[in-house]
Amino acid sequence: MMYRWETTAALTTQRVIGIVRATEADAARRTAQAFLDAGLHTLEVTLTTPGALGIIEALAAGTPPHIVVGAGTVLDAADAQAAVRAGARFLVAPNVRADVIRAGHRHGVPVLPGAGTVTEVMEALELGADAVKIFPAASLTPDWVRAVLAAVPYAPLVPTGGVTPDSAPQWIAAGAVACGVGAALTTGGPAQAAARVHALLQALT
Repeated sequence: MMYRWETTAALTTQRVIGIVRATEADAARRTAQAFLDAGLHTLEVTLTTPGALGIIEALAAGTPPHIVVGAGTVLDAADAQAAVRAGARFLVAPNVRADVIRAGHRHGVPVLPGAGTVTEVMEALELGADAVKIFPAASLTPDWVRAVLAAVPYAPLVPTGGVTPDSAPQWIAAGAVACGVGAALTTGGPAQAAARVHALLQALT
């Protein structure tokens, strides 16, 4: 059993959270395995993926403790509770919801709500967010993160949504603690996903 702060620290160790999102459960399983085979230790399975809870449960039961599997697109407290019961060790949301943060913390699980403005970042932190997902990052720039951190240097920011293997190092250089990367890694299938993950991890070391 890890404390919440330990799990949060584990999320940022490699500075990449792989996002597993697919229209079929089998494709999601293959993508998750490709991430793990390439050496990625942190991934989230979005709850919009068919069979997401079963995938999370299987990954949580079948991987060593240093592999941190979470749930993404957690929209309400019911989603949060179901994900934690399935074995999710962190929760990611596209927006700021106090009930999701409370539900995660009640079970000792860190929560990364989504924010797209400085006001939302501050709201998330005030509600106890363990880190803040900057979403969609495609509409912002690394300079935005740099400017926010000049005013709020203690904010742990995780740009997600439009981050690519090429741009991830720029976000990290701007001060982000990690990046969530999904489609830019998985396009083309599991084999290409594994190659991209390996290259990205190399670029961030």
